[in-house]
Amino acid sequence: MKPNLKKNISYPLLTAALSLAIFAIIALSISDNQIHRFDDTLITWIQGMESPNMTRWMELFTWIGSGLPVVAITLISMIVLYVFLGHRRELLFLGCVIAGSAILNTLLKLVFQRARPTIHRIIEATGYSFPSGHSMAAFSLYGGLAFLIWKHVPTTVGRIAIIVVSAAFILTIGMSRIYLGVHYPSDVVGGYFLSGCWLATCIWFYQRYLERISLLQSKPLT
Repeated sequence: MKPNLKKNISYPLLTAALSLAIFAIIALSISDNQIHRFDDTLITWIQGMESPNMTRWMELFTWIGSGLPVVAITLISMIVLYVFLGHRRELLFLGCVIAGSAILNTLLKLVFQRARPTIHRIIEATGYSFPSGHSMAAFSLYGGLAFLIWKHVPTTVGRIAIIVVSAAFILTIGMSRIYLGVHYPSDVVGGYFLSGCWLATCIWFYQRYLERISLLQSKPLT
């Protein structure tokens, strides 16, 4: 393996390890007063923006990050990748990212069993609170799409636009859960880092797979 290729492949693993470490710190701090102060400060700031128009926007974005829209966007993206672009490997990658994120979220909610906030709820939500499923789904979906689209965009401006749009959706969906009173900020941030770990791990395996395919194709026939 070429040194520069090996170096590039190591970046996702480093990102995954760092994200996992930060998630672990947040998870271990859930019962600590420091995390409660962090949560209370951000909740006060975000819910202090409340207005009828803001509530409508936050309800829209929380809907975009919910189950059916995420499934629909994922399926549409897969159809585009498969039918129009002929990218079968990318389709498998995106499916693994989304499905794995959902499974991780379900399992960890059962492990931590953190109750949702009860003060000033604008909408109702059931189930446990940590980590935020909406935040994980948004990070996995839009982060995964940004990764796949990035290499097909030739201009710097286009790549910056992809990052900005993806980040805007991820952050706004997470913020909507805090604004609507159904998640603590630490639920959202923890979800981001856990999804970041999972996405980076999937990217590492995906790059390893592409590297092996490239090596097999480069071998002379005997």
